[in-house]
Amino acid sequence: MARWIILLLTMFAFNTSVHAQEPQGIPRALARLRAANVSDLHYALHYTLVPHAGQTEATESLRFALKQTDESLLLDFRDGRVTSLTVNGAPVAADESNGHLVLSAQRLRVGENVLEIHFIANVAPSEKAITRFEDHDDGSEYVYTLFVPMDASMAFPCFDQPDLKGRFQLTVTAPAAWTVISNTEPVTKQTLATGQSQTIFGETHPISTYLFAFAAGPFVKVHPVQGLPGLYVRQSKARAAESEAGAVQQTAADGIGYLSNYFAQPFPFPKYDMVLIPGFAYGGMEHAGATFLREESVLFRSAPTATNLLNRDVLVLHELTHQWFGDLTTMRWFDDLWLKEGFAQYMAYQTLAALRPNDEIWKRFYEAIKPAAYAIDETQGTTPIYQNIPNLKDAKSAYGAIVYSKAPGVLKQLAFVLGGDNFRKGLQRYLAAHQYGNAEWNDLIGVFESVSGQSLHEWADMWIRHRGMPQVDAAWSCESGRLKTLMLRQHDVVGGGGLWPISSEVLLAYPDGASEAVRAQLNTESGSVREAIGKPCPVFVFANNRDFAYGLFMLDPQSRKYVTEHLVAMPDVFRRTLLWGSLWQAVRSARFDPEQYIQLALENLPQERDEALTASIVGHSETAVHRYVGKQSRDTLSAQLQGIASQRMATDASKDLRIVWFRALSGVSEQPAERDVLRSLLSGALQVPGVQLRQQDRWGMVTALIAYSDPHADEALRAEEERDPSGDGKKYAYIAQAARPDTATKQHYFDEYLHHPERPEDWIEESLGAFNYWNQSALTEPFLQPALAALGHIKQQRKIFFLVGWLDAFIGGQQTAMAQQEVHDYLKTNMMDEDLRLKILQAVDELDRTVAIRKQFAAP
Repeated sequence: MARWIILLLTMFAFNTSVHAQEPQGIPRALARLRAANVSDLHYALHYTLVPHAGQTEATESLRFALKQTDESLLLDFRDGRVTSLTVNGAPVAADESNGHLVLSAQRLRVGENVLEIHFIANVAPSEKAITRFEDHDDGSEYVYTLFVPMDASMAFPCFDQPDLKGRFQLTVTAPAAWTVISNTEPVTKQTLATGQSQTIFGETHPISTYLFAFAAGPFVKVHPVQGLPGLYVRQSKARAAESEAGAVQQTAADGIGYLSNYFAQPFPFPKYDMVLIPGFAYGGMEHAGATFLREESVLFRSAPTATNLLNRDVLVLHELTHQWFGDLTTMRWFDDLWLKEGFAQYMAYQTLAALRPNDEIWKRFYEAIKPAAYAIDETQGTTPIYQNIPNLKDAKSAYGAIVYSKAPGVLKQLAFVLGGDNFRKGLQRYLAAHQYGNAEWNDLIGVFESVSGQSLHEWADMWIRHRGMPQVDAAWSCESGRLKTLMLRQHDVVGGGGLWPISSEVLLAYPDGASEAVRAQLNTESGSVREAIGKPCPVFVFANNRDFAYGLFMLDPQSRKYVTEHLVAMPDVFRRTLLWGSLWQAVRSARFDPEQYIQLALENLPQERDEALTASIVGHSETAVHRYVGKQSRDTLSAQLQGIASQRMATDASKDLRIVWFRALSGVSEQPAERDVLRSLLSGALQVPGVQLRQQDRWGMVTALIAYSDPHADEALRAEEERDPSGDGKKYAYIAQAARPDTATKQHYFDEYLHHPERPEDWIEESLGAFNYWNQSALTEPFLQPALAALGHIKQQRKIFFLVGWLDAFIGGQQTAMAQQEVHDYLKTNMMDEDLRLKILQAVDELDRTVAIRKQFAAP
């Protein structure tokens, strides 16, 4: 028997029949053997797309070189069906097993091999690698691909691993009215006698299988300007996109200029297009030369604020950065996912900070990045940035806040440790050394050591390979008006006993508003900040000035008392943001009474002028009202928040703040008089001055009225359905009705979630929050166990982020000790994959905190 089969049998304990011996998924051992043997890959693919068809017929010519042929070779292909196969000119029967085509060693040869394959791949609205979207606005249809991390093998036979890069040449036969976009420019497009058209694309540079893509349908290229990237959108949204296209294209063009210079590496592909995909599973996907963006992230369905526009720019620059970090240089295996996602996120902000030096971009980095990272990293389900992925079928588990939020947060600290010049030089050398190839994290760390002369072994071991994070507490004392002691102490928030090398700036704030920052290095459990000793006695100390370090930085009692009394008078908005963040962390760790936090918010919000900080404080206050305080306090505090929201929505001088306060209304309008405001906004009797409410704004209010059992909710629903009969309107009506507070509705939706494959995945995903509306935990509690029981199916069938959304909705929708016990009992009594166990532990952490905070602070 072949050596690699024996190895895999030993690792995975397969059955003894021939087909049972083939591994499921793509184990690392198989990938390494193939990477050592296979090279010079060329894929020539031809798809025929037929409207409304559940399948596509396709052909493939695959050329590759082999170093040896004494073993069978596995080609990855699942979900579809091979109709004919020719290996090196000889027809052979397709031997398909466990998601692979088994190529007999007798048919292969050292050097070049050529396969000719006819196959059928599936197309569906969800759960497939080739997705069909039907536009209910004009009846048109769109087809697009999404292959990350190993779904290319659902669309064509391939070596579906990131370190076997290939050159792709695509031909698509489709209706003549359709436009096809792919990784390269079309070479020709001709009309066929059948009335169809055939589009032939040029061959790509070497790219990984998950980066190959196409989108087809009656797309319109909007705002075509020489020198700007192309932007495509479905025809029914072309008019709406025209007004937004220029800003999006210019951001991408400016980003290309900045990143090409920063990396000392020209844009690595022949062209760059952006395609807006409705209901896309992610914010974006960085296919080489053809980024797909979620349509709703570019064409806003709600009235946008300056922060929303900035977030759109970050998304555009994140996906653009991937053209270098991910596409040009690709991680060898998905355990190093952070090498593309962490860098893309960090460099998006680095680029935006350079392009907009006056816009407090690093403050926004903290607001958008750190809370999500900390919320995962302080749970028992957290993982290292580098994750062990033994099989690519489990690679979905690597996606989440650890790589998207923690990794860029850690990279910001690394840039602080190395210095900006060394950080940049390291990235330049790394990309130059691995052009159109693959690399691992230690390749990057080695380059940084080389350019800086610093040893980073201990730093990388703790920050990249160790799970969890430090909490840093400061203790200080003064004598004769001078600092006598200033000590920093760290501990591992998940109890693992880790000690991290921490570099930070410690802020010393003085009563006249002046301040001083001193650099601190903490490599042990505790240490003195010697540089601060003897300086004037401060009124408060904060150990992570300007947010260079990663971890929970808590205010000591003396500092917290001063801060809570003087927050509103602090002129530096970045500083206020960091201090509010520290106070919220104290609430979540049950060190600060949530009612005190809300009262502090009520006192400070009328004077707060920063839109993003206001939105953060309001959001945290709503969470505290909904989850952490007792019923009597909840009603009182909610009414006070609603009063401020109603007043500021109508009178604030800032349009952005008026939008923020309007958005707050739905979460704090549970009582009849408060719901009158929502109905008045829907009817037009009340308006937000200078703000035209958009589709999602209106449907959000309808959803709230339904969730709160308003007697006029059905009337509002019918009126909005009549007002908005669009395809998106149908989706939002579906979402709104998931909030209906009755058992029959919940059961109907839950059955659809699991047994209605034709329901688009974005409809389901976006309705989960309405199903588990914050005031309906008693009603949805009976669905907690069935939701947990469905996890295996969801993990296997749904896209990457769906599982996390499902867990956060069903577990996060609960607030009681009984529900908490149910989840922990499920963990104790059920066998499951380790990555699934960790995902449940991540999700249940908020429920654990809710129970603990209520026990300590909430009145019975």
